[in-house]
Amino acid sequence: MNDRVVVAGALYDRGRLLAARRSAPPEFAGRWELPGGKLEPGESPEQALVRELREELGVEAEPVERVPGEWPVGPGCVLQVWTARLISGQPRPLEDHDELRWLAVDELDAVDWLPQDLPAVREVARRLPRESPGGAGG
Repeated sequence: MNDRVVVAGALYDRGRLLAARRSAPPEFAGRWELPGGKLEPGESPEQALVRELREELGVEAEPVERVPGEWPVGPGCVLQVWTARLISGQPRPLEDHDELRWLAVDELDAVDWLPQDLPAVREVARRLPRESPGGAGG
């Protein structure tokens, strides 16, 4: 039997990555992850990612590139990650999350990632489009 695929979006904007803090289930509450969820029957991973980011964050996003690798996220489930570009909307924690944070590449260790997301986050960090230095500081 095939593993059930869970998709997550490495949503980036202006060189920063979006991290989402879980509010449920209890064993994950307070830890951080890349937002996403399980594929529905008949969906492609890219379609699932767009739908999940819309449901969880209220944004429209475009999948850009599949991050190499798959990571086990529990019995019979594997995590696949795509980098995704924010097209419209301001991300809000609508479902299963209570806080969102935009992290620059050098800030990725500032949050307590779920263990299964950590290797994916490390891969993503190598792929994020970097902002050109010398821009306006914030």
